[in-house]
Amino acid sequence: MTVLLTGVGELTTNDPDLGRLRDAAVVFDERSILWVGPADRAPAADTMVDVAGRAVLPGWVDAHTHLVFQGSRAAEFEARMAGRRYSAGGIGQTVAATRAASERELRAHATRLRREAELQGTTFLETKTGYGLDIDTERRCAQVAAAVADRVTYLGAHVVPAGSDRREYVDLVTGPMLQAVRPYVHAVDVFCEEGAFSVEESREVLQAGADAGLDLHVHGNQLGPSGGVGLAVEMGALSVDHCNHLDDRDIDSIAASNTIAVFLPACDLSTREPFGPARRILDAGGAVALASNCNPGSSFTTSMPFCVATAVLQMQLTVEQAVFAATRGGALALGAASSSPAGTIAVGARPDLQVLDAPSVAHLAYRPGVPMTWAVWRAGRQVVEPRPEGDGSTFTAGAA
Repeated sequence: MTVLLTGVGELTTNDPDLGRLRDAAVVFDERSILWVGPADRAPAADTMVDVAGRAVLPGWVDAHTHLVFQGSRAAEFEARMAGRRYSAGGIGQTVAATRAASERELRAHATRLRREAELQGTTFLETKTGYGLDIDTERRCAQVAAAVADRVTYLGAHVVPAGSDRREYVDLVTGPMLQAVRPYVHAVDVFCEEGAFSVEESREVLQAGADAGLDLHVHGNQLGPSGGVGLAVEMGALSVDHCNHLDDRDIDSIAASNTIAVFLPACDLSTREPFGPARRILDAGGAVALASNCNPGSSFTTSMPFCVATAVLQMQLTVEQAVFAATRGGALALGAASSSPAGTIAVGARPDLQVLDAPSVAHLAYRPGVPMTWAVWRAGRQVVEPRPEGDGSTFTAGAA
């Protein structure tokens, strides 16, 4: 079944040859995008959807989430808003609740969060383990993650569980625990930070993951100059995530590498850490991504539109830069930008598209907090139906 999406007022392709098109159309099926170009030249398709001048862009690629967990840390959030500083220590509370949960409970909760993200335009999503921190629970979390996410990352090296010997725990993470989750995961991650894992310990974790054939990610430089950025570049990691505290050498290192700097603006608001210097990395020639970091402790949101608006309004990214970072940038950070690429609208790309109830992507930041998702196709299948005209629609054709 082929679909013709026509009447597109503004089409953001993320393709350097196509750019941003006006009065455009897209044809796709469940395998790939088949045609992109002017609406008056579009070929016929089995089904036609006229979006009546609305903006179309790739679905969001959320490159950093922690969806598999149980329990609430609302009290911790409230205390932080009253002045308590964020630290990694609160993770233990979520670990206890997650260990006590059944697989059915974990799957139901993660599925609800995945659907919540989808309703806001997210079509490709990564999620991590890391709230089990023992072999059985990490395996269970990896199985659940594989059922709800497009990419699964092993984060046994989140923190050292209370009462555990550090050396023994690193050996567990790099040995039996890694073997237990390996069938379900695509990548390995490590929280390289004070209160979590040192650079030397993090290097061990990443090397074990690389030896097992996994892609590499690093949580780095969130709470201070942890050395995570340098380690990520040294190890050839796909991404280094958080990046709040960077010096000139860190920025130059990222810009000279293939490692993507993933920024998590909703987390920065929640933890009251300084926003990372995403614009400086772009100006230096590096690549960046935006992600939600959905988790119960420091960023309990699935809203990529909120992250895009925050990046524009608070991090000095242009609208175009922020949208690219939340789509194509996320795909690059996950290694999902090569064959049947995500995060772009071009012939051969994965058919992930969203329609905004607005004439331009500028409205994502121009009207922050206003629901903009009008329709969504994920892997060519419609997962969010258009709202009927007059039923909450804010768009008027020709408005700008």
